[in-house]
Amino acid sequence: MKKETFVTKAQLEEIVKEYPTPFHLYDEKGIRENMKALRDAFSWNKGYKEYFAVKATPNPFLIDILREYGCGCDCSSYTELMLSEAMGITGENIMFSSNDTPPEEFIYADQLGAIINLDDFTHIDFLERTIGHIPETISCRYNPGGLFKISNDIMDNPGDSKYGMTTEQLFEAFKILKEKGAKEFGIHAFLASNTVTNEYYPMLAKVLFELAVKLQKETGVHIKFINLSGGIGIPYTPDQEPNDIRAIGDGVRRVYEEVLVPAGMGDVALYTELGRYMMGPYGCLVTKAIHQKHTHKEYIGVDACAVNLMRPAMYGAYHHVTVMGKEKAACDHKYDVVGSLCENNDKFAIDRMLPKIDTGDLLVIHDTGAHGFSMGYNYNGKLKSAELLLKEDGSVQLIRRAETPADYFATFDCFDIGKKLLTK
Repeated sequence: MKKETFVTKAQLEEIVKEYPTPFHLYDEKGIRENMKALRDAFSWNKGYKEYFAVKATPNPFLIDILREYGCGCDCSSYTELMLSEAMGITGENIMFSSNDTPPEEFIYADQLGAIINLDDFTHIDFLERTIGHIPETISCRYNPGGLFKISNDIMDNPGDSKYGMTTEQLFEAFKILKEKGAKEFGIHAFLASNTVTNEYYPMLAKVLFELAVKLQKETGVHIKFINLSGGIGIPYTPDQEPNDIRAIGDGVRRVYEEVLVPAGMGDVALYTELGRYMMGPYGCLVTKAIHQKHTHKEYIGVDACAVNLMRPAMYGAYHHVTVMGKEKAACDHKYDVVGSLCENNDKFAIDRMLPKIDTGDLLVIHDTGAHGFSMGYNYNGKLKSAELLLKEDGSVQLIRRAETPADYFATFDCFDIGKKLLTK
């Protein structure tokens, strides 16, 4: 598969006249088309709802696009709950899936009427003591342990994950929650990350559907929904084929009709909590080549760094790089594309074959729409970049301004030195 940018060189040259690099740019058209495809893929399930994983891209302008298609928010922290409330998203339009949860977060989620998804068996007592009751609608996160495999391929290792309850804990949790007044139950599980296969969701669904049948039969609870969470990935490398969301939805439908319908559970709603799949391919990091270094290797220094995109430094993750205007040129130069942090892992690409790069060239780093800007930080006093939205009509909207030194020093305002810095 050929990796193509959703923005042209001519468009970028106009954009950078007003907004200096680096910046994250998002594709409104792509986001909308993808959301429509997801909605259509699960339209066979009457109660289907996508709860967008706010952690992936916490920008209200982008979340508002998804809301037009019925999306809710999957929140995992106090500030994500604040963002949702500020946007008018409350009640069962919020799924609160957290772990090692502070009491004030449970209190806030309950005040908003969010669906609380318990990560641990001990949180039943903790939640009741914290908010004074058990909500009538409640969910529990499941972790079967062991390895999660598709055919002979190991997809992930749930047994090594800090999330979720064991099978025995889950059954006991449902019994206790029912005794304490819960009336509607949900099951949630996340067993593999960034899967690029149409088989993951149907296999996960089969595990959860069979579990739901046993739970309802043995505990007498009513299973209202099953949350397949995230895990549907994107093709970061050009050789990967993208997932077919309609094939995935149809695969889940077949398992639903095979397992749940015969058990009299054809009313169970399906939820998803996708983040990377919803936004990843529809965002990119735009940066400029500002230096060339010729030592033991050939380096291209750009004006972005790991502050703007942490994944390559943190995980060694691959992100495709396009040198704008040189898409058809031969990739006959081997470069490390690097940022300016005082860390040797601040590299967007290592030994990457690219066209000859000249100082001033614009580079597009692909697939940063999820876990790109949101994982940014301020090491070395670096400031987070702006976020821009490329509208369907070709215009550009600023949806988050770039940080300034005043933002960086704002938390020093209680000290004399902070007051001096903020006046500069």
